[in-house]
Amino acid sequence: MKIAWNLLLLILLCVGSYGQQQRVNEQGSTTFTNPLLPTGPDPWVKYRDGVYYYMNTTGTNLALWRTRSMADLKSAEKKVAWIPPSTGPYSHDIWAPEIHFLAGKWYIYFAADALRNHSHRNWVVENPSADPFQGEWTLKGKVSDASDKWAIDPSVFEDRGRLYAIWSGWDDDENGTQSIYIARMKNPWTVEGPRARLSTPEYPWEKVGDVDRKIQPGDPPHIDVNEGPEILKHEDKIFLVYSGSACWTDYYALGMLEATVGKRSEESCVVEEIFEACLPAIGGGGSLCAGPQLIFQISRREGRLADLPREFFARPGLWCASFAANTAFRVERGRNSKFRCSGGGWR
Repeated sequence: MKIAWNLLLLILLCVGSYGQQQRVNEQGSTTFTNPLLPTGPDPWVKYRDGVYYYMNTTGTNLALWRTRSMADLKSAEKKVAWIPPSTGPYSHDIWAPEIHFLAGKWYIYFAADALRNHSHRNWVVENPSADPFQGEWTLKGKVSDASDKWAIDPSVFEDRGRLYAIWSGWDDDENGTQSIYIARMKNPWTVEGPRARLSTPEYPWEKVGDVDRKIQPGDPPHIDVNEGPEILKHEDKIFLVYSGSACWTDYYALGMLEATVGKRSEESCVVEEIFEACLPAIGGGGSLCAGPQLIFQISRREGRLADLPREFFARPGLWCASFAANTAFRVERGRNSKFRCSGGGWR
């Protein structure tokens, strides 16, 4: 069983044929057209003071967009906030950046390495300016517990006055299984105490990860994956959305875990529900933004190679009174329900 959480929901997203646009109405008058960006792996959106701040993986720097409407993201103001040094432990493979506003300052969390995947760790930069497009971004350091194991996809959240870090990492020093970890933080750049494992691949939909050694030399023949953890809080519930299975497969999925604030895990169990896939679209690397409307973001692609373009899609969502957040999608309740696809798009 998953430690401290129970599996609530698996989603494989059906977003239609490649390049097809789809109009999606938010609550109110705003209408936007998917995809919002032609490329957008590991999307992240932070809403503050009427502005949406958007980031995605560029691989080479920390780029930041801002807009007052997600419908206008393609024409949004953009700035490269931070450029890594040419060498060193955080110089290459800049992945999964997230901007957060904590204790009166802006922070961007990201993963980076020294040109070798085994050296991937999580890092954070800080900007004291009230406007993240102004001021200077400076590196605060590595975000890690004392074990200092391989880590990617950092995120942070606050609960009852405490700050926590979550990320995807290895149990030891060898690739083969990625799990989701959590640790308390002393401040926005310092982990306090040891990490605890929240989730590790258990179910078939989390364990699709055969490796083509010609494409990924040096990796083991198979990798089980839990990665990309994101937190959304609503009333007395905390939801953790994450990606399962390998991103280079046709079965990259999103799952969701649920916990009740202030209760032990065995007191906050929920009924397991599994939702099947609408292929051939591949969904993963999602996040949630609780702005004026709950917005669910996802990057998607077609084909098996991880370097194929992953477009950025978004969809407004409503809180479901009967269970959880419904992860922004209208679905048929019950085991083995499917997203209903019409002409390769949403319904």
